[in-house]
Amino acid sequence: EGNEPGDSAKITYSELLHRVCQFANVLRSQGVRKGDRVSIYLPMILELVVAMLACARIGALHSIVFAGFSADSLCERILDCSCSLLIT
Repeated sequence: EGNEPGDSAKITYSELLHRVCQFANVLRSQGVRKGDRVSIYLPMILELVVAMLACARIGALHSIVFAGFSADSLCERILDCSCSLLIT
C-alpha cells in the first residue's frame, strides 16, 4: 500500500524476485559492490522495496531517506553515510 488510501498494488513473490534480481544487476553494472553504501530517496512505492532488497541481495548497505525530506536534509544524510550511489 502506498501513501494514499487508494494506492495499492499486488505482486507475487516470483515477480518480486525477478525485479530484485534485475535491479541488483543494474547496481552491479554501476559499480556497487558488497559493503558499499547506497542512499534511496523514494516515496512509498514498490520500487523502494525492490531497491532495498536489491541492495541487500548484493551486500550493499542502504539508507532510506523518504521523499518528504528537503534537498538540504538529503545532502546531510548522503554526506553522513558517505554513500557511493543515490537512487531516486
